Amino acid sequence: MFSKSTFLKGAAGAAATVLCPGGATSGSGTATVSSCGTSSSSSIADKHRFRKMGTLLPSPVKLFSKRRCYLCLKIAILVVVFGLYFMLLLRESMSALTGSSSSSSGSTSPFASMASFAALTSRGAKKAGGAGSSGKLDAWQDKRHHHGGGRAKQQGGFGLKGPPPGGGSKQRHQFPPLQQHSPAADGNGGAGSNHSTLNPVYEYSDEMNAAAETDFNERRMVLWNVCAEHRIVGKYPPNAWEFFISPGHGIAWCNIFKAASSTWMYYFNILGGYSVQYLQRTKASPIDLARKRFPRPTANELNDYISNTISFLIVREPFERLLSAYRNKLEGCRNKYYKLLGEQIVKKFRKAHPPKGVKPPHGPTFREFLEFLVSHYRSGGRFDEHWSPVYSFCTPCSINFTLIAKMETFQRDSEYIIRQAGLETLLLNKMPRYKARWITNRSTSDTRNLIPRYFAQIDEKLLTDVLEIYQLDFELFGYNSTKYYGYVQSPDYG
Repeated sequence: MFSKSTFLKGAAGAAATVLCPGGATSGSGTATVSSCGTSSSSSIADKHRFRKMGTLLPSPVKLFSKRRCYLCLKIAILVVVFGLYFMLLLRESMSALTGSSSSSSGSTSPFASMASFAALTSRGAKKAGGAGSSGKLDAWQDKRHHHGGGRAKQQGGFGLKGPPPGGGSKQRHQFPPLQQHSPAADGNGGAGSNHSTLNPVYEYSDEMNAAAETDFNERRMVLWNVCAEHRIVGKYPPNAWEFFISPGHGIAWCNIFKAASSTWMYYFNILGGYSVQYLQRTKASPIDLARKRFPRPTANELNDYISNTISFLIVREPFERLLSAYRNKLEGCRNKYYKLLGEQIVKKFRKAHPPKGVKPPHGPTFREFLEFLVSHYRSGGRFDEHWSPVYSFCTPCSINFTLIAKMETFQRDSEYIIRQAGLETLLLNKMPRYKARWITNRSTSDTRNLIPRYFAQIDEKLLTDVLEIYQLDFELFGYNSTKYYGYVQSPDYG
């Protein structure tokens, strides 16, 4: 059996082993306890050191949590962005569907596309159907739009180079009716009939709209009757070079110089994206600016677009346009680009020198200018665009123009065209008023008042020769040429 002291020593050694595992037990328990105390103090210091390092260096768990937060944030941002984009696409799709349904019910949508205009043409043809041959034409035009894809045929269709159905003088009254817009066609019982488009900002009276449609229909009737009588339907090849076509806005314009060309050149520059402020301060030529945005089309491009757009031209009384061109380009040789031509006309057609003491006119007289035109015409020469006859310049007997506007009703006709194309917000009231008055009123009225004075310089024979060039323009657009025989000198002049 063990003694009591031996048992106590063994118990102390075991306790030391438990408190300081792996420690050295040499001899006595006291030494062992002291050694263990030293090891415990160093271990505690190490723990404190590692804790301080842990506060300075992030743990892998913390790094993982921050990266996950950043990733979640990026995903949330992407979801929001794509959600907004999807909502915008949905909104645009709904707007397009709404516009299509409005077009099919009879309204003209803002910024009408070529497809919607084809539908408008078909609808107008149905509405305009009446008794007699006009009803047959309406059915023919509906068939052309349904089976021809809205594109004019080169032969037989009534678009580019296309004569009226049947051709000839027997059916000369058969021409495609003008697209019309009325409360009945809207299908809403006349609601909102004060507006010709979906845009409710600009009011347009029913009386003005009806008067414009009546005039446009009469002008087309007169034109195609004259084309058939003279058998020149499709005779002159279309002059695509002078067209301005904007498929995105659904309009095509044949630019007749000295017939409100400055006004519509201004409008097309706005459609091309130029600001009103830029157009007011720039020194660049308006036609050069416009051609940068609307290049000259080819004949094939004109053929493709002409039947799916609102095509129009603006005409002017032929001799007023002729006198305006003379005064602007040749009188007094003030225009440097036409100075050489003026000098050549004087050299060739000035027959007598003025009496002594009388200063000869600088540049060709109006009589000399007209003699030059007659000589140039008979020699088969090509006319300058400023006095070229419209029947060969814009070839209205070979192209089915939707609208024929006139200088005499320029403001009303231009607004009608703008509204039919749905371009009110882009073009109406965008031209400075002083410029609009100068372009459309002052120059026209001044020229009209000067007509008797200038035509008093010529005789009846020269007038007859000049009418040989321009008589067809008088007839095509419903102007009177006989009044000029009251302005000229007696037949035995000279």
